Amino acid sequence: MSVPPDSTASPMSEPVSDPRSAPKSAPITAAVIGTGFIGPVHVEALRRCQVTVRGILGSTPQKSQAAAQALQIPVAYSSLDDLLADEGVQVVHITSPNRFHFEQARRVLAAGRHVLCEKPLAMNSQESAALVRLAEDSGLVAGVNYNIRYYPLCLEAAARCRADDFQLYHVRGGYVQDWLLYNTDYNWRVEAREGGDLRAIADIGTHWLDLVQFITGDHVTAVCADLQTVHPVRQRPVGGALTFSDTQPTNTEPVEVTTEDAGSVLLRFSGGGRGVLSVSQVTAGRKNCLSYEIAAARQALSWNSERPNELWVGERGQASRSLLKDGSLMHPQAAAHADYPGGHNEGFPDTFKQLFRDFYATVRGEQTVATHPTFADGHREIVLCEAILQSHQQQGWMDVTAR
Repeated sequence: MSVPPDSTASPMSEPVSDPRSAPKSAPITAAVIGTGFIGPVHVEALRRCQVTVRGILGSTPQKSQAAAQALQIPVAYSSLDDLLADEGVQVVHITSPNRFHFEQARRVLAAGRHVLCEKPLAMNSQESAALVRLAEDSGLVAGVNYNIRYYPLCLEAAARCRADDFQLYHVRGGYVQDWLLYNTDYNWRVEAREGGDLRAIADIGTHWLDLVQFITGDHVTAVCADLQTVHPVRQRPVGGALTFSDTQPTNTEPVEVTTEDAGSVLLRFSGGGRGVLSVSQVTAGRKNCLSYEIAAARQALSWNSERPNELWVGERGQASRSLLKDGSLMHPQAAAHADYPGGHNEGFPDTFKQLFRDFYATVRGEQTVATHPTFADGHREIVLCEAILQSHQQQGWMDVTAR
């Protein structure tokens, strides 16, 4: 990504060892772990980046075969051992449920493959810290898929916030959805043993937290959180359920839920700014709405993921305006990630393509400093989540400290 990295919330600068990077002229071949909602999104974006997808691994050999057939992928792996034995694969994308991320990422790195992992990087900060060390020691390219950074107008906001006269006052916003509105709505993420002790914060709130820290260049240093479990008992379909599925199960069983459906978090930033985040997976009518409003000394910026090609710009001395995504009107660093002319919208699938371009440019050795979100960024988010959970449990402010 073209926005310059710094020492705060932008992508970490990680040197890449040339011997571990594929020659620029050699084709790159990837494999994907996970056949649910997000795995096929990775497959599509990889193909748009001219990366060959050689194989896919599901939770069972049958799911691997079904996904390979549906997505027209040559190889259906029967196990992770099977995938890692395939010498034709240089990069592995991990899109499996949260509890598998640590062990799969660890093994992929140990096998000498580059890895791009869905968030969260691991289930706790001890695991994520270990992965950071493994990635650094290996010299391999390791990233976390915080794709929302790559909306062109989020990059435009970041470029504006990196200006010399930028001074953050405060930021407010949230991430709200309705796919878990009813107690009959179920997904593996609601169970702590599958997804972790945090759910709404960890699943969608971390996207907002990563994005706002990236845009402003300031880390969150302290949090005060209040979380809410609306449905302490949900009806789990016998046989499982698909993410975002509207199919109503006919045979269910009650399951106790301790993870949060919603939450509010007060924030303090390293540069002295303040913030407030609201998350919810039980807000009727909101399908997938991430929003932020950044108030700074000279300008305010507001953006909404459901209208991703508009950036509201507010100033005191003149009328507020709406900047429509148009590379000719944007900062060059942001325009470099806007592929289509003004009036031609770019959205969710395009963010994966843009992130993958940065990631694979590093894999190919075309850049020696990683500008995509790294394992260090993924670790930072887990430390932040642990502070948020501790703050809620103790009902008070909690410093965010490195672990």
